Amino acid sequence: MKKTLVLGASLKSERYSNRAIFQLIQNGHKVVAVGNKEGVAHGVQIRKNLPEKDIDTVTIYLGKSNQIPYYDQLLRLHPRRIIFNPGAENSELSALAKAKGIECLEACTLVMLSIGNY
Repeated sequence: MKKTLVLGASLKSERYSNRAIFQLIQNGHKVVAVGNKEGVAHGVQIRKNLPEKDIDTVTIYLGKSNQIPYYDQLLRLHPRRIIFNPGAENSELSALAKAKGIECLEACTLVMLSIGNY
């Protein structure tokens, strides 16, 4: 099964990243979560470090300045696609990823899931 990495995951239920974890699970997706605080959200362990491999999609819930420390690691993961959720748009990372053959979307993961377009 393909995995989705939620980057910017939050333990707070009102955050969109937290809702995305829940909706991804509800839609049968395997989820890996990375945030600045460790804990468990909807049965998924939130870690502080990115995984090493096997990520199909990265969905980002961090502003551009908070994404910068992850550039190299994200590009090494070589996911099939990166989704930049509203507020996470980043033309610099998008250009770097596209140059490596990674599809980049400016979209909302929650909307994509709700309309069956994920």
